[in-house]
Amino acid sequence: MPNFINAEIIQGKVKVIDGDTVKIKNNKIRLSGIDAPELNQLCSKVFLSLSFISFNKKYSCGKISTEKLKRLLKNKIILCKVENIDRYKRKLATCYKNKLNINSWLVRNGYALAYIKYSKKYVLQEKEAKRDQLGIWQGTFENPWDWRKNVKKK
Repeated sequence: MPNFINAEIIQGKVKVIDGDTVKIKNNKIRLSGIDAPELNQLCSKVFLSLSFISFNKKYSCGKISTEKLKRLLKNKIILCKVENIDRYKRKLATCYKNKLNINSWLVRNGYALAYIKYSKKYVLQEKEAKRDQLGIWQGTFENPWDWRKNVKKK
């Protein structure tokens, strides 16, 4: 386990809310430094390619991100180091399953993006996921922060 001095630590069994938000006991925790597709967000990827033409299909990338996090954390106790509180009163934290940094894992596997507006901590993991075409990097998508903004406009 990482060593945390003078940090608020929240530990326990987790309930996954979406791809970047969890709940432990009465604490709603937003995984800091990352942004995952929203639950009802769609992404697109190629499902059929013929010599000079490709066919794309839309899929629920937000649900997939959430499901991957649920599978990773199923019946596990996790530890979260709280770094701040956001405007929705959620605790912003880096969370760990044993020694695995969950925030980093989500970005490295293409289930979330580095939220560079707030932190540059996961930029390398994002570059690696993009290079390896993992998760949402297999196709096209709208950045979750842009998607939320565009949904509000409608």
